[in-house]
Amino acid sequence: QVQLVESGGGLVQAGGSLRLSCAASGSIFKFNAMGWYRQAPGKQRELVAKITSGGSTNYADYADSVKGRFTISRDNAKNTVYLQMNSLKPEDTAVYYCNADLISYTSSKRDYWGQGTQVTVSS
Repeated sequence: QVQLVESGGGLVQAGGSLRLSCAASGSIFKFNAMGWYRQAPGKQRELVAKITSGGSTNYADYADSVKGRFTISRDNAKNTVYLQMNSLKPEDTAVYYCNADLISYTSSKRDYWGQGTQVTVSS
Protein backbone atom coordinates (compact mmCIF):
# COMPACT_ATOMS: atom_id res chain seq x y z
CA GLN A 1 0.00 0.00 0.00
CA VAL A 2 1.34 3.40 -1.01
CA GLN A 3 0.29 6.58 0.73
CA LEU A 4 0.96 10.24 0.00
CA VAL A 5 0.62 12.61 2.95
CA GLU A 6 0.64 16.35 2.33
CA SER A 7 1.27 19.18 4.76
CA GLY A 8 1.99 22.86 4.76
CA GLY A 9 -1.14 24.51 3.42
CA GLY A 10 -2.80 27.45 5.10
CA LEU A 11 -3.86 31.06 4.89
CA VAL A 12 -1.38 33.70 3.76
CA GLN A 13 -1.53 37.27 2.55
CA ALA A 14 -0.74 38.16 -1.02
CA GLY A 15 3.00 38.38 -1.52
CA GLY A 16 3.66 35.83 1.18
CA SER A 17 5.16 32.36 1.03
CA LEU A 18 4.20 28.81 1.88
CA ARG A 19 5.99 25.51 1.60
CA LEU A 20 4.08 22.33 0.86
CA SER A 21 5.46 18.88 1.61
CA CYS A 22 4.36 15.48 0.38
CA ALA A 23 5.80 12.34 1.91
CA ALA A 24 5.34 9.01 0.17
CA SER A 25 5.40 5.76 2.08
CA GLY A 26 4.77 2.10 1.39
CA SER A 27 6.07 -0.51 -0.98
CA ILE A 28 7.78 1.80 -3.45
CA PHE A 29 10.32 0.46 -5.93
CA LYS A 30 10.86 3.51 -8.07
CA PHE A 31 9.47 6.98 -8.71
CA ASN A 32 8.93 8.08 -12.28
CA ALA A 33 7.64 11.50 -11.35
CA MET A 34 6.20 13.46 -8.43
CA GLY A 35 4.30 16.65 -8.70
CA TRP A 36 1.69 19.09 -7.49
CA TYR A 37 -1.69 19.86 -8.99
CA ARG A 38 -4.30 22.30 -7.83
CA GLN A 39 -8.00 22.74 -8.15
CA ALA A 40 -9.81 25.98 -7.52
CA PRO A 41 -13.60 26.10 -6.97
CA GLY A 42 -15.42 25.65 -10.25
CA LYS A 43 -12.26 24.90 -12.17
CA GLN A 44 -10.53 21.78 -13.43
CA ARG A 45 -7.53 20.32 -11.70
CA GLU A 46 -4.34 21.67 -13.27
CA LEU A 47 -0.67 20.84 -13.12
CA VAL A 48 1.37 23.27 -11.02
CA ALA A 49 4.80 21.65 -11.06
CA LYS A 50 6.28 18.25 -11.69
CA ILE A 51 9.69 16.72 -11.18
CA THR A 52 10.53 13.76 -13.39
CA SER A 53 13.30 11.26 -12.80
CA GLY A 54 15.70 10.91 -15.73
CA GLY A 55 18.49 8.63 -14.66
CA SER A 56 20.83 10.67 -12.52
CA THR A 57 19.03 13.93 -13.33
CA ASN A 58 15.65 15.25 -12.28
CA TYR A 59 13.70 17.48 -14.63
CA ALA A 60 11.28 20.11 -13.36
CA ASP A 61 8.32 21.50 -15.27
CA TYR A 62 6.09 24.37 -14.19
CA ALA A 63 2.82 25.88 -15.22
CA ASP A 64 3.40 29.25 -16.88
CA SER A 65 1.38 30.94 -14.15
CA VAL A 66 3.83 29.92 -11.42
CA LYS A 67 7.18 30.10 -13.21
CA GLY A 68 9.63 32.23 -11.30
CA ARG A 69 7.54 32.11 -8.12
CA PHE A 70 7.27 28.41 -7.26
CA THR A 71 10.06 25.87 -6.91
CA ILE A 72 9.64 22.10 -6.77
CA SER A 73 12.27 19.92 -5.18
CA ARG A 74 12.68 16.35 -4.01
CA ASP A 75 14.46 14.59 -1.19
CA ASN A 76 15.03 11.09 -2.54
CA ALA A 77 16.17 9.72 0.82
CA LYS A 78 12.89 10.79 2.41
CA ASN A 79 10.62 10.04 -0.57
CA THR A 80 9.37 13.58 -0.17
CA VAL A 81 8.58 16.31 -2.66
CA TYR A 82 8.32 19.98 -1.73
CA LEU A 83 6.72 22.99 -3.33
CA GLN A 84 8.11 26.33 -2.25
CA MET A 85 5.58 29.00 -3.16
CA ASN A 86 6.71 32.63 -3.08
CA SER A 87 5.03 35.86 -4.11
CA LEU A 88 1.65 34.22 -3.69
CA LYS A 89 -1.34 35.76 -5.41
CA PRO A 90 -5.05 35.43 -4.65
CA GLU A 91 -5.42 33.43 -7.85
CA ASP A 92 -3.17 30.77 -6.34
CA THR A 93 -5.98 29.92 -3.92
CA ALA A 94 -6.92 26.28 -4.42
CA VAL A 95 -6.70 22.81 -2.99
CA TYR A 96 -3.24 21.50 -3.79
CA TYR A 97 -2.82 17.79 -4.47
CA CYS A 98 0.36 15.77 -4.48
CA ASN A 99 0.70 13.20 -7.25
CA ALA A 100 3.16 10.38 -7.75
CA ASP A 101 3.76 8.20 -10.80
CA LEU A 102 5.62 5.27 -9.34
CA ILE A 103 6.27 1.56 -9.49
CA SER A 104 5.22 -0.41 -6.44
CA TYR A 105 6.51 -3.78 -5.28
CA THR A 106 3.00 -4.92 -4.44
CA SER A 107 0.64 -3.34 -6.94
CA SER A 108 0.36 -2.69 -10.67
CA LYS A 109 -1.18 0.71 -9.92
CA ARG A 110 1.03 3.58 -11.07
CA ASP A 111 -0.83 6.80 -10.24
CA TYR A 112 -1.29 7.95 -6.65
CA TRP A 113 -2.82 11.07 -5.10
CA GLY A 114 -2.68 12.75 -1.75
CA GLN A 115 -5.73 13.94 0.13
CA GLY A 116 -5.19 17.59 -0.76
CA THR A 117 -4.23 20.63 1.28
CA GLN A 118 -5.97 24.00 1.15
CA VAL A 119 -3.99 27.09 0.21
CA THR A 120 -5.79 30.40 0.62
CA VAL A 121 -4.20 33.69 -0.39
CA SER A 122 -5.94 36.83 0.80
CA SER A 123 -5.68 40.13 -1.02
